[in-house]
Amino acid sequence: MMTETSVRQRRGPLHGVRVLDLSRVLAGPFCSLILADLGAEVIKVEEIDDGDQTRTIPPFVGGESHYFLAINRNKRSVALDARTDRGRALLLELAKRCDIVLENFRPGVMERLGLGYETLKTLKPGLIVCSISGFGANNSMSAKPSFDLVTQALSGVMSINGYADGTPTKLGLPLGDIGGGVWAAIGVLAALNERNATGQGAHIDLSLLEGLMGFLGYLAEIYFVTGESPGRMGNSHHNIVPYGLMPVKDGHIVLALHVGSFWRNFCRAIDREDLITDARFRTVKDRHANRGELEQQIEAIMRTKTVAQWQQILDAADVPHGAVNSIGEAVSQPIVRERGFVREVQHPRAGVVKVLGNPLRFDGHSERSPVEPPPLLGQHTREVLGTLLGLESADIDRLVADKIIAEPARAARQE
Repeated sequence: MMTETSVRQRRGPLHGVRVLDLSRVLAGPFCSLILADLGAEVIKVEEIDDGDQTRTIPPFVGGESHYFLAINRNKRSVALDARTDRGRALLLELAKRCDIVLENFRPGVMERLGLGYETLKTLKPGLIVCSISGFGANNSMSAKPSFDLVTQALSGVMSINGYADGTPTKLGLPLGDIGGGVWAAIGVLAALNERNATGQGAHIDLSLLEGLMGFLGYLAEIYFVTGESPGRMGNSHHNIVPYGLMPVKDGHIVLALHVGSFWRNFCRAIDREDLITDARFRTVKDRHANRGELEQQIEAIMRTKTVAQWQQILDAADVPHGAVNSIGEAVSQPIVRERGFVREVQHPRAGVVKVLGNPLRFDGHSERSPVEPPPLLGQHTREVLGTLLGLESADIDRLVADKIIAEPARAARQE
């Protein structure tokens, strides 16, 4: 029987939790990324030939996709053909040894594969299964395909993004999928807490449409209260003024004057204390009612100085503001370096690769705990099947020969 090739260091509060991740692309893998960053052991199961679809998306470094590298650190990869009887049997055995199973097939696919919740529950009553799909299970749209862009369109999010005189615009971030991953992580952690109390597992049905709509918050409430859908505001806020992107002498800066004290600080900073007592702008309601006139005055003042000059003035006055960074500027800014949020990993093919770190910091856990590189396709197949299932090396060799499972050498020949 094989033994662990290395001792996995305790990396976070979820140490000891094991996740079987059957999901692909973004929503499910983003959930398992959160769990892995928190210390869970994540076993990512991939198809034996091509693996996760994100492995094929350019640009590449050392033959590895930027997309896959971005969301699969701290995970182990097992390449396995679940469509075969022996592959399915291996999956079921792995599930018995895990706490959580993640999947993002369309509803019904897991049942057709012989991996449905009732089957898994029989094998291990305490298992937590999270099923992520575009529209959730058991409804008129369950069988429809969906991706992030479809979710953004149907959720109403695109209708409020962009300028009033322009077309509906998708978000720059794939928030439908990423948000789904966040909701999934919340769901499985809640189910873990429930299991600690009752000993029972759970099946979580997560609709990505509802997940993104769950972020609408006060924007949905505007409709419920007024009967009118909020429209597109460009870089401005629907109700708070001034709050948005302001042109300055050499570019742009954002102002976020959400509460009265910041509004008053801003007026003093721009040497316009008269605006504080001006009846047209005294309250949030007043400033909203006179948006056009106020924004015109503020923009004229802001254009008189550069970004750097305004940063100095607004910092001194304790006014929430920010320069508009590119991605490169964002990941290189001093505060990000100061907190060590960008990490470096040594990848077996791509060499030294930079990845984003975990934004959650827990007292008592090292902020500089090791980050494992995103895995090669099937990199840990032999280790996981040997360690968890007790398979001998000869048994694993036969499974490789029969194309039930795969290792990196086979994956390389498929490229």
